[in-house]
Amino acid sequence: MARIGIIGSAGRMGQALQEAIPAAGHELSGGVDKGGDVAGLADASDVLVDFSGPPALKDNLHAAIGAGIPILIGTTGLTEDLHTAIDNTARAIPVLQTGNTSLGVTVLAHLVREAAARLGPDWDIEVLEMHHRMKVDAPSGTALLLGEAAAEARGIDLAANSESGRDGHTGKRAEGAIGFAALRGGTVAGEHSVIFAGEQERITLSHSAENRMIFANGAVRGAEWLIGKAPGRYAMKDVLGL
Repeated sequence: MARIGIIGSAGRMGQALQEAIPAAGHELSGGVDKGGDVAGLADASDVLVDFSGPPALKDNLHAAIGAGIPILIGTTGLTEDLHTAIDNTARAIPVLQTGNTSLGVTVLAHLVREAAARLGPDWDIEVLEMHHRMKVDAPSGTALLLGEAAAEARGIDLAANSESGRDGHTGKRAEGAIGFAALRGGTVAGEHSVIFAGEQERITLSHSAENRMIFANGAVRGAEWLIGKAPGRYAMKDVLGL
């Protein structure tokens, strides 16, 4: 049994985690939100799960380092300086950062990586995602995770080869680009498709989230896996051995 602390406990994912942690046979050591005692929560926990927001991340990382415990980061919309902070933290403690904790999405990213590595650059790649009306970042962290998987397989930098927000007279599609399209509406938990469009044929790899609990269950599995690991930066693919 692990003592798991939730940062961002009042949010959608935080509430789902409050169900998933005891259901998996672990102890909920507590939860905090904005202005809460993260350091105190860290001292009472074996691992932290952070689904708060980018502005709080650096303080949360410091709390995990201070307590000498791992932290799983599911917060999306991270900037480059926050990724640098995660890299620095990973020198001291185990850190698992991911845009999606679903085990299904983890396998999807693996399949995207495999397909992108084997299909030539003449196969265009487009990532399509849809989420509920309350989501504030686009493309979603999952869409970026899938785009990164494709870019990694092709040996290119995603930031330098991505296209999104097409509107008006955009000209032809850039060769080798990875495109993103984001839809928002209703209460959609998460829909993601990666389209490989070749000459006169097309492959679509997709995942549908029917309930937010799949993310909570995956986060608990990732958190329990992280306990006892050496300092370093990990991803959900490491949890599944991919």
